[in-house]
Amino acid sequence: MWESDPIVYSNLVEIMRKEANEGSSKKPTSCSRAALWLTRAMDFTLALLQRLVKDMSQNMEQAVEESYNLTIKPWHGWISCAAFKVALKLVPNNNTFINVLAGKDESHQMVQDDIRSLISLLIPLLSQLHSILELYEVHKLKST
Repeated sequence: MWESDPIVYSNLVEIMRKEANEGSSKKPTSCSRAALWLTRAMDFTLALLQRLVKDMSQNMEQAVEESYNLTIKPWHGWISCAAFKVALKLVPNNNTFINVLAGKDESHQMVQDDIRSLISLLIPLLSQLHSILELYEVHKLKST
C-alpha cells in the first residue's frame, strides 16, 4: 500500500483509515490487523516488564504465563493457546534473562532502572495505539 502512494500512506493512521473506508481492515492480511497484533505483543511485553520490575526474583515462567493470560490469551484460539504452552517451556530462568539484558558491566539495579524507563515510554504509546485501534473498530478481532 505504501508503495502505491508514499505521501498519502506515510503513517499507520492513514493506512488504517484507507482500509476502514475500503472495508478491508478486518481481513487477515490487513495492516490494521498487523497493527493490532503488534500492539497486543507490546501489551504482553509491558505486562511482563511491569511484573519483573516489581519483583526481579519472580519466577520467569510464571511471569510470562500471567502476562500472556492477561493480554493475549483472550484473543487466541485453542491452537495458539496450545502453541503458547509449548513455547512456555522454553522461557529462560530469571537470572539468565536478567543477565542477557544486563550485558557485561550493568548491574541488576541498572537493568531495573532501564526497564522502568522503557515502561514509562510504552504506557502512553500503547494508550494511543489502543485509541486508534478502537477508532477503526479492529480492537476486538480474534486470531484467525
